[in-house]
Amino acid sequence: MNYQPTVAIVFGGRSAEHAVSLQSANNIYHAIDTAAFRPLLLGVNKAGHWHYNPTYSQGTIDLPGRDYFQEAKPVFITSNQGKPAVICLETYEVLAAFDVVFPIIHGTTGEDGTLQGFLKFHRIPFVGPDVLGSAIGMDKDVAKRLLHHEGIPVADGIVLYRHQQDQYTFSDISAQFGLPVFVKPANAGSSVGVSKVDSAEAYHQALQEAFAYDTKILIEAAVVGKEVECAVLGNENPKASIMGEIIPTKQFYSYEAKYLSTDGAKLHIPAHIDDQTADALRQMAVKAFQVLCCEGMARVDFFLRIDNTFVLNEINTLPGFTKISMYPKLWEQTGLSYADLITELISLALQRSDRDQQLATNQ
Repeated sequence: MNYQPTVAIVFGGRSAEHAVSLQSANNIYHAIDTAAFRPLLLGVNKAGHWHYNPTYSQGTIDLPGRDYFQEAKPVFITSNQGKPAVICLETYEVLAAFDVVFPIIHGTTGEDGTLQGFLKFHRIPFVGPDVLGSAIGMDKDVAKRLLHHEGIPVADGIVLYRHQQDQYTFSDISAQFGLPVFVKPANAGSSVGVSKVDSAEAYHQALQEAFAYDTKILIEAAVVGKEVECAVLGNENPKASIMGEIIPTKQFYSYEAKYLSTDGAKLHIPAHIDDQTADALRQMAVKAFQVLCCEGMARVDFFLRIDNTFVLNEINTLPGFTKISMYPKLWEQTGLSYADLITELISLALQRSDRDQQLATNQ
């Protein structure tokens, strides 16, 4: 019988996207190929502390509906005899061991390179981009500077720091970019803290909302066009899925529309665009993926204007895996099932770990 690697699905976290993480982890646990892997649930609570519930998987797995943390033990992660292990914080007993991590903590500390750095320090293989790609992808300001440098179109906008928030008046902003504009934290995901602004009152409210999540924010001109997305998968030779299209039923594709409202948006896969345009966007998605030093996976989001010009809105290095998330849906429609996608992501993580370990021996 072939060895089955144990996959620690790491979920929760301190960010505003804690609840989304529970949904994603729940779906991954149910979809993973148990003939190939042994899934293990490993949680980080809202205070940022590691917890492990060894009895949770004996019942119904329902992370959004049944509290994992209520009877979980506080733990820490370390290496035990060369293998990643879950150690009880109170007794120092080894509670579990695993081979690879599928991190699905969305938002700050989970997809911004923080968790990735911790795992890399302990030489634990993990799914998704490495430390640098994760950090760049999370910071919309830095990402867009790199994309612009490589000739990839991005929206016009400015960066504003909290201590400079009085530098621009609403009149300054509207004169430079027209209306509406979008105000968003530089480091946040899932449209958390994003506001659509078309008045002075809304502008000041939007600043306060965005600065609640970050000390650096972006103010960007609105781009009129279709919202289209592409899923990218791979390490050195990434490939792109078919294009998908999002038609928001609200003002824009907000956090609520993405995760809380069943009618927040309509998804069309494939997108309603011609083949030539779709191919050009897919090539651009792969280019952006590589420019931003990504490996493993990412979802690349574009705005496509009526004249087929476009801007790259953002890259998401740890996309959602909820029931309505675009990343797995795009691959499913491209021909890769949910279970096979998870298998491929884990395989890519193990391959990259082997590659990096070999490099480390040469240093």
